[in-house]
Amino acid sequence: MSRIGKQEILIPVGVKVAQANGVVTVTGPKGTLSKTFRDDITIAISDPAKDGAGKTVNLNIKRNDKFSQSLWGTYASHIKNMIKGVETPYQKKLILEGIGFKSEVKPTRAGESEELHFALGFSHPVIVSIPKGITATAVKNEITIVGIDKELVGSFTAAIRALKKSEPYKGKGMRYEDEVVRRKQGKKTV
Repeated sequence: MSRIGKQEILIPVGVKVAQANGVVTVTGPKGTLSKTFRDDITIAISDPAKDGAGKTVNLNIKRNDKFSQSLWGTYASHIKNMIKGVETPYQKKLILEGIGFKSEVKPTRAGESEELHFALGFSHPVIVSIPKGITATAVKNEITIVGIDKELVGSFTAAIRALKKSEPYKGKGMRYEDEVVRRKQGKKTV
């Protein structure tokens, strides 16, 4: 039994949750998110006019097998993240450390979207296009990534960090704002 899946998910005021053909759509003040769910889990959205309480989302498993139970809590977490994201966007910060390391946000040549331009000590600049649904800002050595989709923000931030991870001797590279880089001692002369 999933402890997370059994809990009722409260829908705050100003957020609407709808379900049609296995697709759950969450609409809020910051935007709209949609996600497709398998039919192994039944998703029930209560109506406050009938129940008398606030709107809630309940999840139940159809079959009592291991696969359905593993999806139960996962789907509940996905719906909670979607509701939270359309209310207050998710934000991740990266810190770029190192002499000569730079980052800036520039529009693309066509002008439709934006790109992150990095100078990371390579012989060439590294250019990463910013996906739709994400806004990125680069001020001095701090890169801030904001979006309503938690998965998209997390995966894009991880992809950027993977370009130049922090090394343990001088701490040069990219790290998360709250990440602690364990330092190693360099070579000793005898």
